[in-house]
Amino acid sequence: MLRLEGKADQLKIENLHDYPVELVERLRGLLLTGTEARPDPRRRGFYDVHNGTRVFFIHVSPVSGKVMLLAIWRKEQAAGTARAGASRQLVCQAA
Repeated sequence: MLRLEGKADQLKIENLHDYPVELVERLRGLLLTGTEARPDPRRRGFYDVHNGTRVFFIHVSPVSGKVMLLAIWRKEQAAGTARAGASRQLVCQAA
């Protein structure tokens, strides 16, 4: 669970890829109320924030507390990508 302290107007989200404002505001709401998030085990401050059919990939600066929105994708897309990667892996192992 990830929850950031503060008021909505104080939580700065840097939208690096110009995602629609509605999605950025949805992320802001999730972070302020608390949401399911998985920390990246290899990189400190990076999280996958899950919401319904979407995943937001973010970095929370330990210095400023600013959130950088790095990517958004649909969960189905992630599952399809994982299956495709597994198929490629099997082909490589068989070769």
